Amino acid sequence: MARYVTVAQVKLYRGIGVSEQDDDGLLAQLVDRAERQIDRFCGRVFRAPTTAATRYFDAERDTSDDRRTLYLDEDLVVIGTMYNAGALVPSTHYVPEPRNETPYRSIRLNYLADDLWTWQTSPEDAISVTGRWGYSTAAPADVQQATVRLAAYMYAQKDASTFDVTAMPDMGMMTIPQGMPRDVRELLEPYRKLR
Repeated sequence: MARYVTVAQVKLYRGIGVSEQDDDGLLAQLVDRAERQIDRFCGRVFRAPTTAATRYFDAERDTSDDRRTLYLDEDLVVIGTMYNAGALVPSTHYVPEPRNETPYRSIRLNYLADDLWTWQTSPEDAISVTGRWGYSTAAPADVQQATVRLAAYMYAQKDASTFDVTAMPDMGMMTIPQGMPRDVRELLEPYRKLR
């Protein structure tokens, strides 16, 4: 899986020459850490793997009351194949929702096809969806900027104490790192997954 951003993008942001390679390994680790922190903060992954994976769903618990809508547990960006009670669901028998954008959050069976999400012997794992699971095929520009900024912030902490919050308890002054910088949080807020 490709990273959200490259080491070169972080170096450019920090003003580090491309030919300076002393900290490339560290910068690569910080990009990975920044991505994981962003994924945890937002509750989603911002790029789908290049290969498809299969996820299984319960035909009762994971569907609407009328059993026409399947609620997905993760973002889905590319739909491959689907099986309902062991039978292949033709692409003409369903519509992903939302209809005109990704990621998909549910799949609705067409009324014309007269299908319902069902099962043969048990509703557990009766539905399978194979596809590329993630928010998008590449991280959005805001997420890329947040990743660069967060990795650069982490990099700055290696040489100096980068503190943003100051507390003055009775015993003296203390400086406390804030964690994720406020501007990074603001970039990511619209991408947080609603629970």
